[in-house]
Amino acid sequence: MERARKVANRAILKRLVNESKQSRNGEMSSRSPVSYTPSRYVSSLSPFGSKNHSRSDSLGARNVSNNVGFGVGSQIRSISVEALKSSDTFPRRHNSATPEEQTKMAESCGFDSLDALIDATVPKAIRIDSMKFPKFDGGLTESQMIEHMKDLESKNKIFKSFIGMGYYNTHVPPVILRNIMENPAWYTQYTPYQAEISQGRLESLLNFQTMITDLTGLPMSNASLLDEGTAAAEAMAMCNNIVKGKKKTFIIANNCHPQTIDICKTRADGFDLKVVTADLKDIDYSSGDVCGVLVQYPGTEGEILDYGEFVKNAHAQGVKVVMATDLLALIMLKPPGELGADIVVGSAQRFGVPMGYGGPHAAFLATSQEYKRMMPGRIIGVSVDSSGKPALRMAMQTREQHIRRDKATSNICTAQALLANMAAMYAVYHGPEGLKTIAQRVHGLAGAFAVGLKKLGNIEVQGLPFFDTVKVTCADAHAIADAAYKSEINLRVVDAKTITVSFDETTTLDDLDKLFKVFAGGKPVSFTAASLAPEVENAIPSGLLRQSSYLTHQIFNMYHTEHELLRYLHKLQSKDLSLCHSMIPLGSCTMKLNATTEMMPVTWPGFTDIHPFAPSEQAQGYQANIPLPRTP
Repeated sequence: MERARKVANRAILKRLVNESKQSRNGEMSSRSPVSYTPSRYVSSLSPFGSKNHSRSDSLGARNVSNNVGFGVGSQIRSISVEALKSSDTFPRRHNSATPEEQTKMAESCGFDSLDALIDATVPKAIRIDSMKFPKFDGGLTESQMIEHMKDLESKNKIFKSFIGMGYYNTHVPPVILRNIMENPAWYTQYTPYQAEISQGRLESLLNFQTMITDLTGLPMSNASLLDEGTAAAEAMAMCNNIVKGKKKTFIIANNCHPQTIDICKTRADGFDLKVVTADLKDIDYSSGDVCGVLVQYPGTEGEILDYGEFVKNAHAQGVKVVMATDLLALIMLKPPGELGADIVVGSAQRFGVPMGYGGPHAAFLATSQEYKRMMPGRIIGVSVDSSGKPALRMAMQTREQHIRRDKATSNICTAQALLANMAAMYAVYHGPEGLKTIAQRVHGLAGAFAVGLKKLGNIEVQGLPFFDTVKVTCADAHAIADAAYKSEINLRVVDAKTITVSFDETTTLDDLDKLFKVFAGGKPVSFTAASLAPEVENAIPSGLLRQSSYLTHQIFNMYHTEHELLRYLHKLQSKDLSLCHSMIPLGSCTMKLNATTEMMPVTWPGFTDIHPFAPSEQAQGYQANIPLPRTP
């Protein structure tokens, strides 16, 4: 490519020198018009796109009037409509083959044109006669696409959401946003199919695995899955595989997130499993047909329960325990592995990945060494190269490059490596102490809210311990939620008399003061959130407080300033082959074909900061972009 550029540059320079010499010798007016070869990279409005150019005798410049139809003379011609259209079209910048080259390629396959090749390839029986999109049939230019997405973004309303249910606002560190999420050296080659050209990404994903094993207290973790509900369904499948399909019932405690329950029920059909939901106290293993049980820690309504005895009872009946959990909560809570859980799942979303109206987000699954060959998704292993130096690779390759069709547990392409890298770098950037500060602050805000509600009276605060979600009982939950809505605040209404309020990294003392006004029902509030601080106590019982260390590896204790992390990110990306260097030989088919114009709106606040369970009227931009099912 570099040689081609040099040859082209020399040819252009030689032509310009010759033209200059001819002009000085007075030959310019007498020689024939210069023919220019059109280039796919030159706008159709450019004079270089025309083959005939005359020179003005008096000015020595190209006579533009000959091309655009203005002025006088016998050579005037009209301009085409096509020449007046915008030139920043998508195909011109992103399809490398010209129409002529496409025709030649089709001819080499034995067809007169690309259309003829498609006609011979795609069966008529599966084609749609016509599909009309009034606005998009002609295609949008890149600038028009950006304007269209800005219009959609403006239709979304960003309220402050305290809904929780596994989705939280988070601060995306700018150094991670710009240098991973918005950096083609990271996002174009996000799936590490070939270890020898993926050592940077593999190190980052190994950091993710280390983060998960440390926080969950289990020794084996994969390098991400699609989302928490999918991870729970994968864990359900693992429980079925552990007993070789001999027990066909999977129990889900009703303190799990409702979307997780729904996903498991849907996926269970494919495994011929029966899903039963029950209150924790009513769970019964007496049928002898139960392969596993799923519980939430903390629960979907915020409660923190000690599952120690529960796990022992399940194990006594030969039942495996799956625990869905929250990474930030595990900074303060005893790890599920120490409670005896067999499999732990959850989402890494609140570790620096925006809500984005529900995703995508990186999920995790951790388990014991005993079940490592049943784990879904990619697993990064430490090995050595041909020189005996440390090297990283994809372990358990029967589920990776060599997918075994119907026997595959999952496809690694859907496992959100890019977002797992963001979450891993969030932990690297903050380190154990930084994460502890964030977790304690979130817990403290929830505690201050509970103290304030008790001062207001007429509202009952849940008596069970909590981390970030406070459950309250009131006279009219809908009336309070409506009042909050008027203040651009979203709350979760559990039932007619129950509300939960979840806090996160982005919550402020001002937010608490607004909430107090909402729950006061118009009555004056005699205190502020700041004034309550001395009264706030840790709401987690000592028996469930985390005592074990986490993120002790040096990688989580080195890069806590922006310039340090920036250098680390650049060091890793320099080890990878990405679209910055060449076409990617394997994998990443989704991302490497996404143009910058398509990627830009992904990080706009109007799209990133909407909770998936926010009222639909707050997400009209999203709703307009979601295809509706066609009527038969």
